Amino acid sequence: MAKLLVTGGAGFIGSNFVHHVLGTTDDTVTVLDKLSYAGNLASLDGLDERRLRFVRGDITDAELVGELMPEHDAVVHFAAESHNDNSLHDPRPFLDTNIIGTYTLLEAVRRSGVRLHHISTDEVYGDLELDDPQRFTETTPYNPSSPYSSTKAGSDLLVRAWVRSFGVQATISNCSNNYGPFQHVEKFIPRQITNALRGERPKLYGAGANVRDWIHATDHSSAVLTILEKGAIGETYLIGADGEKNNREVVELILALLGQPADAYDSVTDRAGHDLRYAIDSTKLRTELGWEPEFRDFEAGLAATIDWYRDNEAWWAPAKDGVEAFYAAKGQ
Repeated sequence: MAKLLVTGGAGFIGSNFVHHVLGTTDDTVTVLDKLSYAGNLASLDGLDERRLRFVRGDITDAELVGELMPEHDAVVHFAAESHNDNSLHDPRPFLDTNIIGTYTLLEAVRRSGVRLHHISTDEVYGDLELDDPQRFTETTPYNPSSPYSSTKAGSDLLVRAWVRSFGVQATISNCSNNYGPFQHVEKFIPRQITNALRGERPKLYGAGANVRDWIHATDHSSAVLTILEKGAIGETYLIGADGEKNNREVVELILALLGQPADAYDSVTDRAGHDLRYAIDSTKLRTELGWEPEFRDFEAGLAATIDWYRDNEAWWAPAKDGVEAFYAAKGQ
């Protein structure tokens, strides 16, 4: 039994990880989350309170982080500002959380000797051309294109430097786009699902040709746990499930699964600096650590996700009107 500190554990991917850990291991979990708009305590409802502790706080709070760290065997660092559109509107919170927050955690694990796993994104690599047969690997050069991806790239480099310079026991994973339960309605898939459930037309940036490599959050969680248990210190692992789809295909599939016409969506102004294509090669994770995804069928995973949003309107409805007002003001 391990004692895990999970930063950002009330957010989308973090809460899915907490559910996975408590459902598949005997580990205990402390969630550290400042409960920004993207964090939701309701995402942790129903979990075993004897094995779960929640601490509300900011990862930039060095005193709090320093107090918590020695009580744990490992920290899994999900906490991040993560929405590209928001980073274009106001980059500063991304610098604070993604750079200073990661630095604060690194200094705490440096002092305490606690193992760290750092969660990152494939967006640090920039994008690929739509007709490029290549996929991102662990050796792909960094080429971030937004304030969000730039700060995540910076946090990755901090982790690597602390491993090399100070002997911090850390690993990194860069994952493709996640979907599944507990994702904030500002994000692409839940926004389109909840629009359709409300009888409103989904919105598609531009022609919808941009490609993302989708992975169910449960598969991301199992991969992270595998890296935490088997990964080599100082190594980076890419997490992906071979789920490349362009945005138009995703919207049309959502509509089809809901029994609506495939063209019942509106095209809106494209996002500034919208990356063309992400694609992950997760060969290293699969061959060296033996990980395999459970949700290989994107349509089945998406259908299950639609069911979750249909059954949990009380979870997402409070944020929906504000999100749509924000996008309406931008013509999106």
